Amino acid sequence: MTGHRNAFAAACLGAAVLVACGDGGGPLPTAADANTFLREAETRLLDLRIAAEQAAWVQQNFISDETNALAAATNAELMGTTVELASAAARFRDVELPEEARRKLMLLRTSLAAVAPPDPARQQELAGIRAEMEAAYGRGKYCPDDGGRRAGGSASDDDDDCLDLPALERILAESRDTDALIDAWEGWRSIAVPLRPRYERFVEIANAGAVELGFDDAGAMWRSAYDMPADAFRDELDRLWGQVRPLYESLHCLVRAELGDVYGTAIVPPDGPIPAHLLGNMWAQSWGNVIDLVTPDGVGAGVDLTRQLERRDVDAAEMVRYGEGFFSSLGFDPLPDTFWERSLFVQPADRDVVCHASAWNVDYDQDVRIKMCIEPTGEHFRTIHHELGHTYYQRAYRRQDPLFRTGAHDGFHEGIGDAVALSITPEYLVEIGLLDRAPPAAGDIPFLLRQALDKVAFLPFGLLVDQWRWQVFSGEVTPGRYTDAWWRLRESYQGVGPPLPRTEGDFDPGAKYHVPSNVPYARYFLAHILQFQFHRALCEAAGVDGPLHRCSIYGSRPAGERLGALLRLGASRPWPEALQTVAGTREMDAGALLDYFAPLRDWLDEQNADRTCGW
Repeated sequence: MTGHRNAFAAACLGAAVLVACGDGGGPLPTAADANTFLREAETRLLDLRIAAEQAAWVQQNFISDETNALAAATNAELMGTTVELASAAARFRDVELPEEARRKLMLLRTSLAAVAPPDPARQQELAGIRAEMEAAYGRGKYCPDDGGRRAGGSASDDDDDCLDLPALERILAESRDTDALIDAWEGWRSIAVPLRPRYERFVEIANAGAVELGFDDAGAMWRSAYDMPADAFRDELDRLWGQVRPLYESLHCLVRAELGDVYGTAIVPPDGPIPAHLLGNMWAQSWGNVIDLVTPDGVGAGVDLTRQLERRDVDAAEMVRYGEGFFSSLGFDPLPDTFWERSLFVQPADRDVVCHASAWNVDYDQDVRIKMCIEPTGEHFRTIHHELGHTYYQRAYRRQDPLFRTGAHDGFHEGIGDAVALSITPEYLVEIGLLDRAPPAAGDIPFLLRQALDKVAFLPFGLLVDQWRWQVFSGEVTPGRYTDAWWRLRESYQGVGPPLPRTEGDFDPGAKYHVPSNVPYARYFLAHILQFQFHRALCEAAGVDGPLHRCSIYGSRPAGERLGALLRLGASRPWPEALQTVAGTREMDAGALLDYFAPLRDWLDEQNADRTCGW
């Protein structure tokens, strides 16, 4: 999935904060001391965050040993100062503080996804491991003629016959040759094998850092960032999954049966997991690329946005302009010139870059950018709208205090862009000239099926990535069971299995960007719930009647005003209050998602009437 950058750290600094950083002598600290501590710390924090973003941007766009070292050094400083400040802030735990100050102190403790203990050597080691893993992932290539992987190669290597991730993804998306699919699937996973020992050490140090901050382990630290106890957050995910699982199982049942008709039941068992290489995506996390295979006869194909973009010869910059135009129609200011000058839209021919789409807030003010190797596809058109959701969120909260310059929680940041992308309806495409006319209501099932293959199919994957990591961090899953535990979760949640036997000589979790880059993933599951809540609320503000899946808020200033009110809050208020601002409720709920797909669910039930569902 896509994401936004949010480096963060802090330091004990200045005479005004000595009461918090001292040796415990002297008078007890006061609320005034805490406010002074936070104010001076945030001043320093902003400089550290900017330095980290600048170094990370260079490292991901110009991968080399030197840029890896630069990124590692700035990240080490971030981790070190975060631990120092969080330890100093512990002095204020028993002080009666205003809600804003107490919220900032908690955000300090949970602001980074990984920290090391207060030992410069281990801080540098952790930062170095992360930079190395991220760079190796970005440079990874599969060289079939050389008999295997080339992880960490460079653009200067003689690699004409080697395949990078975008090339391998195209094979998974477009080929229907099972041998080619298996080769591409296994080839990309071979680049993750060298990451395994580094990841094991990463877990050791990150856990030690989390314990230093008062958490049981790094997973508990992640789960504590949601304005509720860590165990309550786990229960909240289970509750939401329980709401949507029946719809997912119905979709899985249809897809498995249709793929069985195409490839034969010897390859796709009629009552077992679906082989992962047949679902059109490198990680089988979304299935839209096999819509031609899984749509029953007589249903129709719906709108092919990729074909419309190709017919009109829309280039990368034009695709981004369409996204900007959507936000402009809601009343948001145009993007600054620096966005167009500094963003990366096209994969360079002369160097390796991390192509994973991401939105960047380099100076935590106006220097916003996206980095994405754009291709003229419907998937990338939607991804651009998603990434710009991050960008406009970043611009909206830039006047908040530094600790509040992020989303209400990380699922909000992902969900905003996804909600905007839900407005990419046939009617919207007609308005912007990418479609001559919208299909009639009879075309709703193909449209909803395409949406479900992307959004409903993703739901269990959005859960299991962090389920795996939480078990790794807690020690429930030991290094000797990394791959086995990964595939057990994938079968349990997704009903998906590997096309080839896997062993502990493999490291399949490391073939997913967010694992070596240590990006928490539950945010994407939450985003897939929240986006429909946001969408329904914004459609109500826009006064749009009719089915939820046909609503586009394009051109609605009232919807833009409601959205803007949410975005400007940043993390200054607990997420239930932020959610109430836009949706009128304090509870995350999948009801809007189920309403959106209600016509499809009825149709799926008809299609699956004589089938055995489940696995």
